[in-house]
Amino acid sequence: MAGAVTTKTAWKLQEITAHSSNVSSLVLGKSSGRLLATGGDDCRVNIWSVNKPNCIMSLTGHTTPIESLQINTNEELIVAGSQSGSIRVWDLEAAKILRTLLGHKANICSLDFHPFGSFVASGSLDTNIKLWDVRRKGCVFRYKGHTEAVRCLRFSPDGKWLASAADDHTVKLWDLAAGKIMFEFTGHTGPVNVVEFHPNEYLLASGSSDRTVRFWDLEKFQVVSCIEEEATPVRCVLFNPDGCCLYSGFQDSLRVYGWEPERCFDVVLVNWGKVADLSICNNQLIGVSFAQSTVASFVVDLSRVTKSGSVPHGLIRDDEPLVPPTPTGSSLRRIYDRPSTSCSKPQRVKHNSESERRSPSSEDDRDEKESKAEIQNPEDYKEIFQPKNAICRTPPRNEPFPAPPEDEPVTAKEALKSSQAVDVQTPLPKQELPDPVQRPPIASSTPLTRTEPSVIPAARNEPIGLKASDFLPAVKNQSQTELVDEEAMSQIRKGHETMCVVLTSRHKNLDTVRAAWSTGDIKNSVDSAVAINDLSVVVDLLNIVNQKASLWKLDLCTIVLPQIEKLLQSKYESYVQTGCTSLKLILQRFLPLITDILAAPPSVGVDITREERLHKCKLCYKQLKNISNIVKNKSGLSGRHGSAFRELHLLMAVLE
Repeated sequence: MAGAVTTKTAWKLQEITAHSSNVSSLVLGKSSGRLLATGGDDCRVNIWSVNKPNCIMSLTGHTTPIESLQINTNEELIVAGSQSGSIRVWDLEAAKILRTLLGHKANICSLDFHPFGSFVASGSLDTNIKLWDVRRKGCVFRYKGHTEAVRCLRFSPDGKWLASAADDHTVKLWDLAAGKIMFEFTGHTGPVNVVEFHPNEYLLASGSSDRTVRFWDLEKFQVVSCIEEEATPVRCVLFNPDGCCLYSGFQDSLRVYGWEPERCFDVVLVNWGKVADLSICNNQLIGVSFAQSTVASFVVDLSRVTKSGSVPHGLIRDDEPLVPPTPTGSSLRRIYDRPSTSCSKPQRVKHNSESERRSPSSEDDRDEKESKAEIQNPEDYKEIFQPKNAICRTPPRNEPFPAPPEDEPVTAKEALKSSQAVDVQTPLPKQELPDPVQRPPIASSTPLTRTEPSVIPAARNEPIGLKASDFLPAVKNQSQTELVDEEAMSQIRKGHETMCVVLTSRHKNLDTVRAAWSTGDIKNSVDSAVAINDLSVVVDLLNIVNQKASLWKLDLCTIVLPQIEKLLQSKYESYVQTGCTSLKLILQRFLPLITDILAAPPSVGVDITREERLHKCKLCYKQLKNISNIVKNKSGLSGRHGSAFRELHLLMAVLE
């Protein structure tokens, strides 16, 4: 046994150039874990087989970027929602457009297929949720209740309920047959990004930008537990197929949770950045992420991940007894009543007077004629989609991806820590990809040119135009001893005196702002940051202030708004994101107050306080008018930025 090769717990499977422009959305097939669909700013939906380099099929027809995707349970249909609000459903086996669904007035942010009916649910930036009958090409119901964009939709395993998560910090549960809300779960303090039903029990999990995961009891309609210790927003969640634990995807990590009591069973470090979707197959978890035009897939070996029972990480106190998880087969909660066969049809949803049924029109027919399914790889297409028997699907479902060996031999002591993922802390180099063959570009792609981007992305693995190896001296011979810290720092500093001066200056500036902040005077600290005339310092401070809305006051808005105007026009994506967040917060909290005060009749007599408030409101109104022009011009952008600017444009409509 001493000579056994130790394999990795998590590794990068492959990286592909998925579109000719930026990737805007992606989704994994949950049944096989091997089917991947990507949507791009090029208005195409591309279909891939995980770990194969070539695009199988490219679906066209949308005229605006793809904002949301979903694949149905048996992986025969795919639905895509666009920036304009249109929805298209394709039949993958027949390689043709099935339906075009029109009705939303803004971006489609979320989609889901009914587990065994021909229904699709869609959530939009227009705050509405719609239930569509794909067979009859019509909207069956519209669910109204959210006040901001609906980010995630999930049908319950029995197909009777629909859960929705939105930017308004709420999770809502809808009764499909009755066409009304069952319950609204409140408790999150930030936008709710994801929601997921337990596969067996009446339990719901939700993940939010407030960096918490909450578990909700669907019988008692109350919170079961809340996990609050995380440092980054929750990006995606997925229950283990047997329901024993919840996998949560964070920035560069996977965390495994239990809920009664709340605890973290394991943490696996994975260099997947902002992971976008998860799927499980053959006791392996597949995670996918995207950055600009590339999509990367990663694998976590679940046989080496702690799912229950053993030493939990950090969330449970030493003085509390460890309650063993309830066996899946004997749950204390009610279990879903599923139909006896997957072929049985769900109860027809009743129509009310407000039903938005649409009949097929000549315009829709024209849209469907313009939509195409271009088969890029006939061999893979026939192999995967043509067989009607799901067992014939390839890549084979019974063959897990082979795990690569460790970079360095591990000691017996380190091997004991394998379940805690210590072995994946080092970033995986490019040459570890299992498929080093040169990949030909797909039909819809163009070769990438290595030019400096006009927009500097917020999340990137290395500095633009820099390589860490360039900073270190070349090793002359293998026997050379390691540099001591002082020598290494001296080598790194050579030729970079200017950068050292800049970083020293920024550190000094932040110390100045921190000194003002420690006095408790927020306005004074913001004033000092603005006076320094360094946008990076302003961004650092706003990222703190944005987390606590109660810190904002009207006089603070007068100082910050001119800075927001500069941030929105920055080439740095992180600056633009911070500016959008601050502006949205100001619009939601202060715009109604500003418009009310400006519209109020003049007061009788002298009221100095009111006059000061009126002066501040006039100043803010003037600044907001200037910013509204920038927002309006940028609302036509594609991708995530375009969505943020369009949402701001809707909030600022009262200024026009």
